[in-house]
Amino acid sequence: MKIAVIGAGAMGGAVARGLVESGMRASDITVANPTAGKLAPLEALGVVTVADNRQAVKGADLVVLAVKPWILPDVVEEIRDTLDYDTQEVAVIVAGVSGEELKGMFRKSGEFPHLSMVMPNTAMVLRESMTFIVEVVGGAELAGEVFARLGKVMDIEEKLLPAATALASCGIAYAMRYVRAAVEGGVELGFRASDAQAIVVETLRGAASLLSLPGAHPESEIDKVTTPGGITIRGLNAMEQAGFTPAVIAGLKAGRAKC
Repeated sequence: MKIAVIGAGAMGGAVARGLVESGMRASDITVANPTAGKLAPLEALGVVTVADNRQAVKGADLVVLAVKPWILPDVVEEIRDTLDYDTQEVAVIVAGVSGEELKGMFRKSGEFPHLSMVMPNTAMVLRESMTFIVEVVGGAELAGEVFARLGKVMDIEEKLLPAATALASCGIAYAMRYVRAAVEGGVELGFRASDAQAIVVETLRGAASLLSLPGAHPESEIDKVTTPGGITIRGLNAMEQAGFTPAVIAGLKAGRAKC
């Protein structure tokens, strides 16, 4: 399979690096970006790099657009006539653009390519992304296959995409903010910052692993470590009194519209 990625920023670069890490031949991946500096690390991995978007999409089975929303219309306009709608599939990584808007951009003589909206997160580089796929026109077979190499994939309806973006894409930043807060607390409690971070990261890894077990639920795992009159329940209650749960929910709601 030949993959073309338009954009070498946080998302586009993570797609390329994650695919190489998954075992895909680097020479089967082409990344286009106008800035050579962003292409250099990918070129060092063996990825084909170009400055011309039209050159990148020629011969690709799957074209992944990973550009900013305000750049997207110009990029689509540039590559539309080069795309072969009969043989190429297109996946668009972008927030705040509807399926109907995408169809309007890609419409060519009343036809469309197989087109999907894809929302991963930057953990693609470690093949640990939570990726959502919305089928816009036709199927998203290749997109599903490619992004499954980069983590877990969930097919959803378009109406759920903003919420999914808040939970998983913006959610990476929210999780990092918790880690940073916990590290600062660890420093106040007497640990060096590097040691506190190592402790928090491993603790979160353990918590996530516990929740991956069949039938696991956060509250049941909390109950296992909250003894009557113990320190854990006191800590949890202090966090709730400071607004922990409402703050998380409010952040998710705020991030649902724009991430």
